[in-house]
Amino acid sequence: MSKVRLCLAVWIGFTVMLAWTESKPAAENLLLYVGNSRGDDISIVDLNSFKVIGDIKLGERIHGVTVQPDGKRLFVTVESDHTLRIIDTATRQVIGSVKVSGRPNQVAVTPDGKYVAVPIRDGDKVDIVDVGKQAVVKSLPIKEPHNALNTGSNRYMFVSSMGSHEIKVIDLEKMDYSAVIPAGGRPRPYAVSADGNTMFVAVAELHGFNVVDVPEKKVIERVEIPAEHPTPHPLQYETADTRTHGLALTPDGSELWVSSLLDDCVYIYDVKAKKIVGKVATGTGPNWLAFTPDGRFLSVSNADSDDVSVIDVKSRRELTRIKVGKVPKRLTVAVAPPGNMQN
Repeated sequence: MSKVRLCLAVWIGFTVMLAWTESKPAAENLLLYVGNSRGDDISIVDLNSFKVIGDIKLGERIHGVTVQPDGKRLFVTVESDHTLRIIDTATRQVIGSVKVSGRPNQVAVTPDGKYVAVPIRDGDKVDIVDVGKQAVVKSLPIKEPHNALNTGSNRYMFVSSMGSHEIKVIDLEKMDYSAVIPAGGRPRPYAVSADGNTMFVAVAELHGFNVVDVPEKKVIERVEIPAEHPTPHPLQYETADTRTHGLALTPDGSELWVSSLLDDCVYIYDVKAKKIVGKVATGTGPNWLAFTPDGRFLSVSNADSDDVSVIDVKSRRELTRIKVGKVPKRLTVAVAPPGNMQN
């Protein structure tokens, strides 16, 4: 193994496991934050009672939603006014608003809460926001960016380029790119294994995902999931070339769960056996996926039915569907701040 390959694997793998371990909360103290993309708010769901216990009004066209590992601050992008909003989750109040350079998409935050990466879809750049300064401190060029991702590192971030069919790695110490990883197509969501060696990337026109060797920077497999309904049915809020808009690894890394916009379900892929081992029906237009840290529950936003499916992972069954706001998409799970489990 080359020195570059070893270093890349170590920093991704170590920081993923460290961040997950440090932020692991008790199951009964978890909240689900759901961004309503055609609304003006975040719905807050108690994952103990499976009920909406509040909302946070922010502005029209919510897009990106992410949270610090400690659950203390929520970061949301608002398309209508091109802002990144910083929310104190204990008070549910906006404590900061940063004007970014264009229409913001899915964001990522470092575990220490110092930096947020904000892809600017209509500006071919990614803005780096210094949270303490509440200002954009760097903008890096990237063609048609969409989703930013942090895997537990205070130094490195991922950001996808739909225009260049690749995922770029941002080095926050150098404020520049340190690596470029091919996606094998127009990337939608993506996930990284705990050891940092493997990336799973949903791409346009594919009902499935590509498997990428991260250190070697090459696509090693294309996994096409057979669909029960191979002809796409009309969806109000997704492009016709998108077959999946959500995938996530279980916390133990053994399974990849993949949303299907063809069959309105999530498929389960056994990573070791390299095969589909199950499926669970959802609402209409399953979009983003989020596991609880203990791997017990999976939440799926259903954009066309305005609800969230909560799935019991072990039994592989949908427990409930929870009505939220208008066209829910991005969502994230976090530990609830003390005293914040009530309406």
